[in-house]
Amino acid sequence: QVQLVESGGGLVQPGGSLRLSCAASGRTFSTSAMGWFRQAPGKEREFVAAISRTAISTDYADSVKGRFTISRDHFRNTVSLQMNSLKPEDTAVYYCAANGRGYLSSLYAEYDVWGQGTQVTVSS
Repeated sequence: QVQLVESGGGLVQPGGSLRLSCAASGRTFSTSAMGWFRQAPGKEREFVAAISRTAISTDYADSVKGRFTISRDHFRNTVSLQMNSLKPEDTAVYYCAANGRGYLSSLYAEYDVWGQGTQVTVSS
């Protein structure tokens, strides 16, 4: 079973950038597809980005395409989310998640391991 710990959140001005990292431990990281989700106050958790276990394929929510980039490093057992051109509507708690089935998915229910979340606030 993989365990996940996010870091890198914080306060940033509109138009700024942040890089979130997710450190994974456990033997199944290399066989898991990984995703990032976010949840704003009063809203449901929503898909942000996902990357296949081989890192060949990625998927993004329409709202972040062209601004966010997901990547993974099998040597360091990490998955990252580079966020550029941030907007106030990107403000949320961001969660890293693992899909042990290994395939790319944007569905919340497909992910079976979750991190504790990291707060991202975009405000001037």
